[in-house]
Amino acid sequence: MKKFTFGNPEKLVPSKYCDGFNYIETEVKYPETNFKFKKTKSGCVLEFPIEDDCRIFGFGLQLKRFEHKYQKLKLAVNADPVMPIGESHAPVPFFVTNKGYGMFFDTARYAEFYCGKMKNNGINKESKSGGGTSTDELYAKREESDVIMTVSIPVAEGIDVYVIEGETITDIVSQYNMLSGGGCDVPEWGLGVMYRCFTGWGEDGIKKTADYFRENNIPCDIIGLEPGWQTGAYPCTYKPSDKFPNFADMVKYLTDRNFHVNLWEHAFTSTKSEIHDDLIPYSGDYLVWGGLVPDFATEEAKKIFADYHREKITSLGIDGFKLDECDSSDNTGSWSFPLCAEFPSGLDGEQYHSLFGMLYAKTIMQALDNGPTLSQVRQMGALAASYPFGLYSDLYDHKDFIRGVTTAPFSGLLWSPEFRDAKTKDECLRRLQAVVFSVQCLVNAWYYDGIPWVGFDCEDEVRELFNTRKKLVPMLKKAFEEYKSTGKPPVRALVMDYTDDAETYNIDDEWLFCNDLLVAPIPANTGDERKVYLPTNSKWVDYFTGEPVESGWFEVSTKGIPVYKRI
Repeated sequence: MKKFTFGNPEKLVPSKYCDGFNYIETEVKYPETNFKFKKTKSGCVLEFPIEDDCRIFGFGLQLKRFEHKYQKLKLAVNADPVMPIGESHAPVPFFVTNKGYGMFFDTARYAEFYCGKMKNNGINKESKSGGGTSTDELYAKREESDVIMTVSIPVAEGIDVYVIEGETITDIVSQYNMLSGGGCDVPEWGLGVMYRCFTGWGEDGIKKTADYFRENNIPCDIIGLEPGWQTGAYPCTYKPSDKFPNFADMVKYLTDRNFHVNLWEHAFTSTKSEIHDDLIPYSGDYLVWGGLVPDFATEEAKKIFADYHREKITSLGIDGFKLDECDSSDNTGSWSFPLCAEFPSGLDGEQYHSLFGMLYAKTIMQALDNGPTLSQVRQMGALAASYPFGLYSDLYDHKDFIRGVTTAPFSGLLWSPEFRDAKTKDECLRRLQAVVFSVQCLVNAWYYDGIPWVGFDCEDEVRELFNTRKKLVPMLKKAFEEYKSTGKPPVRALVMDYTDDAETYNIDDEWLFCNDLLVAPIPANTGDERKVYLPTNSKWVDYFTGEPVESGWFEVSTKGIPVYKRI
């Protein structure tokens, strides 16, 4: 790995706020002469060539596209990324290729990546695709030669670029994760089943839910409370509502029954919160829902927020949080702070949007005294591997959720295709099958007044699935230990390990789970059949039966989830 510096980089960048940042320079084959740098009126631009047969992956959690050559991506924070244009809950200015290298751009700006364009060099050369008469021909993806990647970074007058090389994409991503300090340390219980309860329930509803799991022998490790636990949620007060008059006793009721407890919140702080006035000097110059936006890049705001949580919340036995709304894009009704906002730390709104999730996670880890957790967060960005927080989304297309499992690991991110709701028994089970074989087994029934699968009469199937998850936890824990020590992601797209296998370059609906399992979920509402690809330079058996399975492409039909073991 080697850092190349161009121009005068900004000081307030992701590496500044990454506590475990660990850059160790080594020589790379990639030549510095490949780069062309220039300052512009709006910022700076970096150009470099890409190979004809190059394939490009990464850029954070991408729910709408898997491979990005010839595409334009703007890495903006967006709570509802409905188009494949780079916007994301977790945009990361890091990409990897099938050509043995990847690059990390150390910026919190909304950079634009043009992943393959031809330049006007005064040469009479036309696109090899020729003309087109239909809209499909005109706008088709065109294979070109002599193309470059162009990276446009607003405002900044320079950039640090880290070039990382390796034999496989897994090698490259592992080094990027080690740059951030290694993967996160998580407890075994964090890898079990989490059930988030209906937001309208009070203490009785929460206790009955806990009793349901124990009395019916359905594995569940974590109970989550949604917005209704607070006296005010938009903005937040961080105080139990009247529905929880004996909040501490209820938490003890749960912990006595071997549940861990996770609380929903966001950082926008109500005037009715006990820390509101103390946070005023250390907050941005815009309000959100009438609440303050604490500047967690300042030690003062971080300490005020963390100390209160430690004294009033985590001390009760709370060991996890769901940090919502920090993916605060202006594209969802303009409720959030604008890009021109100013913060006491010197960050502007654009930079704070990009860094919000990481800074919030660091603050909560301080409130937990860096104790064991696997929590949730709505936004995360560059150099995030060392933070034990999984991403989630309010979008709910199952194919997108499956694609997220394969794209998040390219950038050191954890993603759960959580279960929220279903209209049929088939959808319920298909969604839960994918959840069981992901990094976080999350059921988020926050708007479901009841236990979702009870109405579909599939409690036995759900029990079996959750027992399967229970058996997987030791394997997953071991994979997380390797993630921490080497940076190797516990869940990976096939192309990460099989980078030389061109068949994997567009497979966005299968993934490697830990070291030896290949998971090929069947998306909800698509029937019982799908095509599966098992890489040909490995041998495989069916995970559930132990029967040998031929590698390559084949059709499978099953009510279950296709899973194969590499031997």
